[in-house]
Amino acid sequence: MVFFAFALTLFAGLSTGIGSAIALFARRTNTTFLTVALGFSTGVMLYVSFLELLAGAFDTLGELHGEKLGGLYAILAFFGGVMLILIIDRLIPHDENPHEMKSVEEITGMDNVKKKSKVQDSKLLRTGLMTALVLAIHNFPEGMATFLAALKDIHIAIPIAVAIAIHNIPEGIAVSVPIYYATGNRKRAFWLSFLSGLAEPLGALVGYLILAPFLNDTLFGLMFAAIAGIMVFISLDELLPAAREYGKHHHAIYGLIAGMAVMAFSLLLLG
Repeated sequence: MVFFAFALTLFAGLSTGIGSAIALFARRTNTTFLTVALGFSTGVMLYVSFLELLAGAFDTLGELHGEKLGGLYAILAFFGGVMLILIIDRLIPHDENPHEMKSVEEITGMDNVKKKSKVQDSKLLRTGLMTALVLAIHNFPEGMATFLAALKDIHIAIPIAVAIAIHNIPEGIAVSVPIYYATGNRKRAFWLSFLSGLAEPLGALVGYLILAPFLNDTLFGLMFAAIAGIMVFISLDELLPAAREYGKHHHAIYGLIAGMAVMAFSLLLLG
């Protein structure tokens, strides 16, 4: 189970390579595809967070510590998860935050590579490398979330991993495009983007090594509530705003509803 949980987290993290591949071989950003995909990911995350993870935390902690005290623990853990990801997000400068959605055109600021100056090259390269570093820091809690969910319930973990994988696609764009436009080297841009996704399995590994001796039903309940908080914040602060950035608000909502529906029926059939 530990090996499968780690493999699932690795899949979610390395999906940055998908975004990198799309960006490096497309002259223009397919905003409709990205918006629907991010909306779908949002729907999956919100549905799983509220109806599975948080609800499960209330049940588990309620049985162990009583309904009121267990409920209080679940609520505190939920908002603790929100605060954790909020603090990480606030510490990252806006322009270098890989979760601030940008298109290929916005990242490069130009349509013709030949028009760049050396100053622009240097600035773009720094942007790409800094984004890769920031991404590694930001994705640590996501890796832990996917890994711990897989340890507890694989049926919940798989859609979480898929949702995180989808939302990692624009991150691959944010890393690879500026590096490619600065260096002209597609392979270098792709591999740096691809490797930046290793932050998630690394976060899973570190989290497991720290928490493994203490894993019990109470800790799982607290972690599930905290994971729900992290995922809700990511959904509302990072994924849905992509609709406004890309100008495809209705497409995002359609994707969100589809994500919720797919998640609901899949859990019903697997339950």
